[in-house]
Amino acid sequence: MTLERVSPVEVHRRARSQLRAAIGVIALSILPQPGGARSETKLPIHLAVFDFELEDLSAGANVTAGSQEDATQLRKVSDEVRLLIAQSKRYNVIDVDGASDPAVTAHSLRRCRGCDAAIAERLGADQSMTGIVSRMSRTEYQVTYTMREAGSGRILAVEQTDLRIGADYSWHRGAAWLIKNKLLAQSTQ
Repeated sequence: MTLERVSPVEVHRRARSQLRAAIGVIALSILPQPGGARSETKLPIHLAVFDFELEDLSAGANVTAGSQEDATQLRKVSDEVRLLIAQSKRYNVIDVDGASDPAVTAHSLRRCRGCDAAIAERLGADQSMTGIVSRMSRTEYQVTYTMREAGSGRILAVEQTDLRIGADYSWHRGAAWLIKNKLLAQSTQ
């Protein structure tokens, strides 16, 4: 057996070529493929969309806590989100009215550290969605949603609006923007 004599330049070239191939294999294994993880998931995806909750961070939080007007606006947000998602035909919105878990009935899913995933699984969903309207003042708010894989609780998406101006009557518009421009826009890519 004879050893091949290779110049240092050739050794460097071969090493670079092998490194590029290894990086390519790693990148292909960890980067999202066209269609994302959803391409492996059956369509439509069964999604439990829980009622959006209010996180009142404003100075008047103690004065307005639990107001009927806030409850009405939150219902409007939840209804709008469910309607837009259902109309997309990518999701089958699962009825969550039968969920009697304390975190659901107390509107505190935002604090339960992902318990919504297990609740969604019990309801027959593939994924769960929770949403929060965060009020900073009477005219500043943002809307956030979190989607999890039912059962495992793995976070699939967290999106938030940059829309910050508008009183409570505009919460549903911020939520609609978020669903149309984040969730449903991603679904078509």
